[in-house]
Amino acid sequence: MTAIAPYQSQAPTGRDRFGRLVRAEWTKFRTVRGWVIAILLAPLLIVAVGFLTRSGCSMTGANGQSAACPAPPTGPGGEAVVDSFYFVHQTLTGNGTITVRVASLTGDYQDVNSGVLSGGVKPGVQPWSKAGIMVSASTAPGSAYAAMLVTGGNGARMQWNYTGDSPGLPGAVSASSPRWLRLTRSGDTVTGYDSPDGTHWTAVNSVVLRGLPSAAQVGLFATSPGSQSFAPAFAFGPSEATGTFDDVGLTSAGAQRPWTGTSIGAMPVGPNGPNPFNGSFTRSGDAFRVTGSGDIAPEVPETWNGLGTKAEDALYGTVVGLIAVIIVAALFMTAEYRRGLIRLTLAASPRRGRVLAAKAVVIGLVTFVVSLAGTAIALYLAIQAGHDNGNPVLPASAFTDIRMVAGAAAMLAVAAMLALALGTLARRGVTAVTVVIVVIFLPFVLATVEGLLPLAVQEWLMRVTPAAAFAMIQSVPAYHQVTTQYSPAFGYFPLAWWAGFAVLCAWAVVALAAAAYVLRRRDV
Repeated sequence: MTAIAPYQSQAPTGRDRFGRLVRAEWTKFRTVRGWVIAILLAPLLIVAVGFLTRSGCSMTGANGQSAACPAPPTGPGGEAVVDSFYFVHQTLTGNGTITVRVASLTGDYQDVNSGVLSGGVKPGVQPWSKAGIMVSASTAPGSAYAAMLVTGGNGARMQWNYTGDSPGLPGAVSASSPRWLRLTRSGDTVTGYDSPDGTHWTAVNSVVLRGLPSAAQVGLFATSPGSQSFAPAFAFGPSEATGTFDDVGLTSAGAQRPWTGTSIGAMPVGPNGPNPFNGSFTRSGDAFRVTGSGDIAPEVPETWNGLGTKAEDALYGTVVGLIAVIIVAALFMTAEYRRGLIRLTLAASPRRGRVLAAKAVVIGLVTFVVSLAGTAIALYLAIQAGHDNGNPVLPASAFTDIRMVAGAAAMLAVAAMLALALGTLARRGVTAVTVVIVVIFLPFVLATVEGLLPLAVQEWLMRVTPAAAFAMIQSVPAYHQVTTQYSPAFGYFPLAWWAGFAVLCAWAVVALAAAAYVLRRRDV
């Protein structure tokens, strides 16, 4: 009897290449029409929701008529700024020094009572009411500048180019506790000093103002941001500050000129109505009394001085797009369990962890690409619609725009991987989708609905849950020198954009590791 040798293939033995697994999983994905339609629905939802929910900006003029908000000026760093103050100035040609004694800082504000502007004027300064000395490139709003100033509640400061701030002497200024301030210009470099007695000086900071012209403006100023009330409702109204100066000394290479008073970026009206405060100055010998209203600071829409809407308002459609993404991602795994196809998949590729990784790569890349298109279109349409309708969108740097668009897409991609991992653990699409909604969507809603939870709880949710990744779409940071309600309900998240994204990534990595472990250990 002749023995028959078993058949052996003559084809060379191949390796279970990861690229082939990725291609196989991509083929599975694109051949299921429902998944393709659902994933393409995500960018459409992002664009539609962003367009339908875009916020407007309007203010009530002196005649009671509603008017569109003007576009805010842009600072040297490309950010939107508030640049409204009263400036008593003259031209500084070349290098020079200005020194002054601030004898007092007083003010008035329009009362905000029970969440509405009541109209009554009360005496008092705001914490960031300002009076001091300044070297500025020009009198045009948004010009580069450096200033030494006293404030209503934050001591003496050196501030420059709207976002820069360094503390000086603490405490409030008064007739019994005056402050001496000094600015020295040398080329593009301006150095600020303060002193409690006019004899012992301390350098606060030295900054470089790029492109500062030879003929700059130097002088005294005063301004005051709006008064605010946070309870029982968020409301704000205008205010003014008055600085009393004496011992004004100016040394420069050029001839001395008469002092001129100019109202810079005057705000006759705001979101709640007309501004009853007007800037002015009086002089008696070497003593000046300067009154101003407004602010010199980064633009924050949630203030009386702030006008315009934030770019990320157009990207909150990602919250709705997220739901479509996590449903598809969960079904990408659970459908194989439901139909029994997982056995064939794992028989063809016994290295189960690689199968999970291939699925994660496919769902992550597909989600990122389609979401990137949706977020880019949503932001572009919001900016165009804002310009067309007179509701300006605050300008942001190119890096910020790219970070928001790409960051929102990356957030959805990682959330899809998290849903895939939970689908592997649960084996049931409904369970996986529910869990992802509970850990991402629900915390976001609880944290961003004003007054629903205490602020501390809202911030805690946006620190430890995957919803922290929504910090990726925050375009305007929280500035300590601008008082407003910095909370998730107003689009301010407690973590930096990279830290928030890292929280979501950590959740996804842990879930994928657990899913790979369980997939290798249990029967299919």
